[in-house]
Amino acid sequence: MREVRLEKVVVNVGCGGDADAIERAKKLIDMLTDSRKPVTTLSKRRSTFGVPKKKPVGVKVTLKGKQAMDFLKMSFEGVENRINASSFTDDGNFNFGVKEYIEMPGIKYRHDIGMFGFDVTATLKRAGFRLKYRRIQKKKIPSRHKIKKEEAISWVKRNFGVEIVE
Repeated sequence: MREVRLEKVVVNVGCGGDADAIERAKKLIDMLTDSRKPVTTLSKRRSTFGVPKKKPVGVKVTLKGKQAMDFLKMSFEGVENRINASSFTDDGNFNFGVKEYIEMPGIKYRHDIGMFGFDVTATLKRAGFRLKYRRIQKKKIPSRHKIKKEEAISWVKRNFGVEIVE
């Protein structure tokens, strides 16, 4: 019951409201994730960047299972197997960015896509975490069963051999 597992990986490309860039980002995510269909993200409120509410600002895709583990391994190689300790949250999740997609192993530059970076967010779980998703009776997960930052760091080191930089 205490074993830490990977729940999902979310890959996000922010485009800032440019319609052409959103289409190119869709092609990028399609290429990186082996033809998974990306979802367009919408702005939640009017921002200082001049993007009106409910307008497209980027694309994302959610990966689960073996595909998520493989993508996470490839993404760590894109950042030279090093991430900051500040990338981990107190509840055990972590995220990091890849500056340019050509840093990923086996990926070459494509003129029709251009140059983009992307964010990778990983969510960790334990057995019993589905309690918070139940429809009928949502329950809180006890604090002793939640994943701590130190446990998430040791899980990443053990499974991927990633160096954590302070």
